[in-house]
Amino acid sequence: MSGQDATARKLTKKDFESDQGARWCPGCGDYAILAQVTKLLPELGIPRENFVFVSGIGCSSRFPYYVNTYGFHTIHGRAPAIATGLKILRPELSVWVVTGDGDGLSIGGNHLVHCLRRNVGIKILLFNNRIYGLTKGQFSPTSEVGKRTKSSPAGTVDAPVRPVSLALGAGATFVARTVDVDVKHLLEILRRAHEHKGTAFIEILQNCPIFNDGAFSQLSDKDLRAENQLVLERGKPMIFGKNRDKGLRLGSDLRPEVVSLEREGKDPKLLVHDETDPALAYLLGTLDLPLFPVPIGVIRCVEEPAYEEAVAAQLQEAQKTRGRGSLAELFARGQTWEVAPGKAKKEG
Repeated sequence: MSGQDATARKLTKKDFESDQGARWCPGCGDYAILAQVTKLLPELGIPRENFVFVSGIGCSSRFPYYVNTYGFHTIHGRAPAIATGLKILRPELSVWVVTGDGDGLSIGGNHLVHCLRRNVGIKILLFNNRIYGLTKGQFSPTSEVGKRTKSSPAGTVDAPVRPVSLALGAGATFVARTVDVDVKHLLEILRRAHEHKGTAFIEILQNCPIFNDGAFSQLSDKDLRAENQLVLERGKPMIFGKNRDKGLRLGSDLRPEVVSLEREGKDPKLLVHDETDPALAYLLGTLDLPLFPVPIGVIRCVEEPAYEEAVAAQLQEAQKTRGRGSLAELFARGQTWEVAPGKAKKEG
């Protein structure tokens, strides 16, 4: 469908559903994420041919086959690098990277970090199920200490990577976390990521029912999540609990602590969420069960120049002062050598 056709007819969710049947295990959290992505895309008012989904290797990386847009199923861990090149060349495109905790944080960790620090205008969805699912259940970079798997029968001794903390440390301008089955929250976070000009990084806590079932049950179970999630809202105090009776504040030693609102009275001095505060974002990235609730929502959002804009400005300035270049002239200028049998003649 051309851009002109798209403006003549409003796109629907069905327009973004491909003719390829999704092939994930029954109950996989990837289905819920796919459903919310295809629900969001027609609401953005962008022609279908201006979306591109780029993935690496893993269960999550089948995603481009299941979205009726342009897409690349690329090399293990290299999706951010390929997406960066695409965004620089075609900055008008809406470019999304779909990766997993293994693909994105192990072999692809280096590429992810540099994409985040550059603030390339792409949206990165990191599906975190704390396991290698495609290769049948080995521990991943985010698996908890002591995790017994086929590759760690005695329990892993690796300290897990914290995706949010990694993204913040790399200087990401938009960092968020959500849960696969909380579809309303997931949709809103995806929308916020689209609206962000630079790199948007979303950690999606996602269940693998075959190799790591219930990894995030305390955050996804409807009877447990209110006690274990801290849902972040801009400008609002950090309150949680089934009865909204608990809060988060800094103690006298400047360390976070959970307080009872009933015991603390009217002025418990709770932390108020500020998406632009780097110190607060770092603190939120360290919170985890069982001592603290897990922060869910936009942890950091600041506006900074996008990488592709800076590159485009350099190219425009170079063309303005030096004219449009010639690739053939670039290859031929300077010192060149002609290599012939038995001799090497230097020219230039």
